[in-house]
Amino acid sequence: MSQAPQHPVNDLSAPPDPSRPGAPGTPGASAPIDRLGVVLGASAYFLWGAMPLFFPLLQPAGPLEIISHRVVWSLLFCLFLLLVMRKLPAFRAAFRVRRTVGLLAIAAVLVATNWTVYVYGVLSGHVLDAALGYFINPLVTVLLAVLVLKERLRPAQWVALGIGTAAVVVLTIGVGRLPWIALTLAASFGLYGLVKNRVGRDVEALPGLAVETTLLFPVALGYLVFLGITGEGTFAAEGTGHALLLASSGVVTALPLLLFGAAARRLPLSLVGMLQYLAPVLQFLVGLLVFHESMPPARWAGFSLVWLALIVLSVDGLRALRASRLAAPR
Repeated sequence: MSQAPQHPVNDLSAPPDPSRPGAPGTPGASAPIDRLGVVLGASAYFLWGAMPLFFPLLQPAGPLEIISHRVVWSLLFCLFLLLVMRKLPAFRAAFRVRRTVGLLAIAAVLVATNWTVYVYGVLSGHVLDAALGYFINPLVTVLLAVLVLKERLRPAQWVALGIGTAAVVVLTIGVGRLPWIALTLAASFGLYGLVKNRVGRDVEALPGLAVETTLLFPVALGYLVFLGITGEGTFAAEGTGHALLLASSGVVTALPLLLFGAAARRLPLSLVGMLQYLAPVLQFLVGLLVFHESMPPARWAGFSLVWLALIVLSVDGLRALRASRLAAPR
């Protein structure tokens, strides 16, 4: 899953999300909410939340083959959009700055890791672990603010971190294993958001995604060629419908990013931060109600602690946002 908005790392009501190059302009407290923006943002997160329903359709392709196709077709779709939207110059310009290319290369490795673990989790019956990863992501964002950016946290933020840590301990002891899928997704996504935050001031979302997929393209294409030569690939072996589904993974990747990009320009940051929880909530419901994954008491306890931590984090973030608005000169 590649999920979107990219917010400043220390905005805890709306943690970083990798599709967007910078925070949207936040209208004043009296500004009306843009209804179209809400529809666009909710649609983006609904699509991300429903993705666990899409990847099983791509079987018998395995996670690495699916991700390779996702990279290849995403690049082609991004190039098409860049051409239509006349943003090819921005795409080419990004390659001229060594620092930008280096940061986007790191981002590409992180997003490829995130995609691969996510697809593996979905196809191996761990949708709930994947949802947990994106619930934990805001807590990872706070931790990165301390460890990487050396920021000082408010007491409520430390409380949220403590509750989140307790949740991981409860899940590990109660379920009998470390929730590595959730932790890997949260860590890779949090670091991806941090990197994109550093480069987002210089590169817009669509050109940035195009650069990332360009950097991943040789490896992805090489792997698909290897599968074809060894006869292990499914693209040409499972019929036209299967091939079209694999090709559609590019659209599935880029469409919610574009919907979010349009929403982010219309909505205040705090509302975007609240909308982001739609995706893991939907993933949780899909795992529980559609795939009927097990939820023993220890797992309910762990999830409940995570949700409590998010409530603490969100309330504190909204209070801080309100206080900054009241303190701002009029």
